[in-house]
Amino acid sequence: MAEEKQICKNCETEFNADFNFCPNCGQKTKDDLTIGVLFYNTISNYFSFDARFFKSIFPLLFKPGYLAKTFVQGKRLQFLHPAQLYLFVSVIFFFILSITVVNKQVETLDKTLKETVSKPLFSSEKQIKQLVDTVQVDSVFKVLEKKNPEFAKQANLKSIDALIKSETKKDNTNRGISFGFNEKKIDSLINIGAPNSEIYKAMGMSDDAGWFSRKIHAQLLKFYQQRNGGQMLKAVYDTIPISLFILLPIFALLLKLVFYRRGPYAYHLVFSFYFYSFLFTVFSLILLANTVVGIPASLDFFLLLSTFVYMVIAVKRFYEQGWMRSIFKSALVTGIYFSFVIPIAVILLVLVGFLSY
Repeated sequence: MAEEKQICKNCETEFNADFNFCPNCGQKTKDDLTIGVLFYNTISNYFSFDARFFKSIFPLLFKPGYLAKTFVQGKRLQFLHPAQLYLFVSVIFFFILSITVVNKQVETLDKTLKETVSKPLFSSEKQIKQLVDTVQVDSVFKVLEKKNPEFAKQANLKSIDALIKSETKKDNTNRGISFGFNEKKIDSLINIGAPNSEIYKAMGMSDDAGWFSRKIHAQLLKFYQQRNGGQMLKAVYDTIPISLFILLPIFALLLKLVFYRRGPYAYHLVFSFYFYSFLFTVFSLILLANTVVGIPASLDFFLLLSTFVYMVIAVKRFYEQGWMRSIFKSALVTGIYFSFVIPIAVILLVLVGFLSY
């Protein structure tokens, strides 16, 4: 008796009717399209959100270096691929960061700038009263001037000079943010509709300035007019995910330099993917905990410190080093990374964010 056959809807391969999956392409034979199936396929295709993800989370958190060591040994289907795990966890982290930190900081910064920038001179009643008192003093000097002009002149100049210095000092204290140029002059040029080139010169730009200098002055003028520092901060945050694609390989390169006899560069990149995935997971949990219940700063510090302990254990397991070498080399890599690489990256992020917002 001939076995009943069916044809795969995806690749049109013929196979036995009792098969649950196509032996050629792997598609399920009975996979009716529902909302649940559509959602699962989307997540599964883009993030590999399947059993391997849940199998990978526990060793990622509690068995440092195990996933990386297993992957380089050739067992690459049991757990989630390091790049896929990194992508999935990083998406979750930046989503949580956006809703818990970024949006609040953007609103706070915009509000602060509007309250502190360009406060008017002599705004308080006390300062106005001082000006009135000065006018009354002037009437006294007029009497002195008739009797002893030279004395009145010297005394008047000293009094006015003291008043100017006093008010200037108060003005610098109360006005908040200083832009480094004559704001009244810039405001006047803006009000009369002067071309930007003239405004840039008033801001201090030289006539032979290049593209970069012109761009800096253009963004500074935009920031001065709109006071939208929050948007600039958001632009900085938006560049972080992209920058990590550069920072992560640099971290792997440092590992390669320190452990140059422990396999090719790809091995160190695998370790870096899993280590960054762990960091993003921990940071996500910290953000959620602080948002929901709030935890002491000392506990935050302890959790951050635990990431270094995690790295030491991961290095010992993955590179098969002794404890002293693992501690020393982990400290060396993290010290170079956070003392030189991260500060340079932060400066570049701020600059890119400022130029692109």
